Amino acid sequence: MSNATIQPATIRAEEASHFGKLAADWWDPKGSSAMLHRLNPVRLGFIREAVDRHWHGDASTLRPLAGRRALDVGCGAGLLTEPLARLGAAVTGVDAAHENIAAATAHAQGSRLVIDYRAGELGALELGTFDLVTALEVIEHVADKAAFVRALAASLAPGGLMVISTPNRTPQADLLMVRGAELVGAIPRGTHHWDDFITPDELRELLAAEGLVMGQPRGIVFSPVKGLHLGENLALNYIVTAART
Repeated sequence: MSNATIQPATIRAEEASHFGKLAADWWDPKGSSAMLHRLNPVRLGFIREAVDRHWHGDASTLRPLAGRRALDVGCGAGLLTEPLARLGAAVTGVDAAHENIAAATAHAQGSRLVIDYRAGELGALELGTFDLVTALEVIEHVADKAAFVRALAASLAPGGLMVISTPNRTPQADLLMVRGAELVGAIPRGTHHWDDFITPDELRELLAAEGLVMGQPRGIVFSPVKGLHLGENLALNYIVTAART
C-alpha cells in the first residue's frame, strides 16, 4: 500500500487541533494533561516489564533499551518519549499536532535529551523500522483504526515489540471516562468519544490482520488505596503488547 493511500486515512484534523491547543501546559502535572501524568508511571512499569520479558533482559539494568530504536506514536509533548530515551533508546516521537511537536522539542532540549520529533502522518514519514513501537491512548482518536494499525505494524522491526493502550468500549468507560471525568474537568471536554473506543477483541483482530499476536491485556484500574495501577479489570482502560510470531 502506498504512502499516498495511508496518509489521509488516520489523522483527524479536529483531533489534532484539540490536542494542539493543550500543548502549552502538557508538562504541567496539575494542568489539562494531569491524568496522563498520573497514568505515566503505570504505563512505564508495564513497558519496562514487557521489554525485559521480550528481550530476556536484566531487571536491574537502568538502560534496558540501549542500542535499540523506539518509536512513540501520538507522542504529544513527550511524556512517554522522554522516559524511553532515558531507558537508553534512540527515540523518535510522532504526533499529528505541530504544536505538540514544538512543545516536545523545547522540553527535550531543556532536559538535554536527543529525540527526533516529527509532525505528520506516520505512514507518510518513511522513518524506517523500530525495535519498540508504542501508541498509548492514541488509537481511539484516529479516523481509520485498521490503517493506523497497518502503519504501526509496518514500523515494527523483525523481532520487535509493540505496546498499545486505549480505553475499552464499555458502559463503565462511557459513564466514568466520558460523562464523569470530562464533566468534572479531570479530562478536557471533547477528548473522548465513546463510539471510537475499541474492545480488546477488536484490537486483537486488527493486529492479527497484520500478522501480530496480541498478548494478555492488563487493565489500568483505580482504587482509593493503590490509586492507578495494573489489574485484571479491563472495563475502563487496558494496555497490551503485540509481536510477530
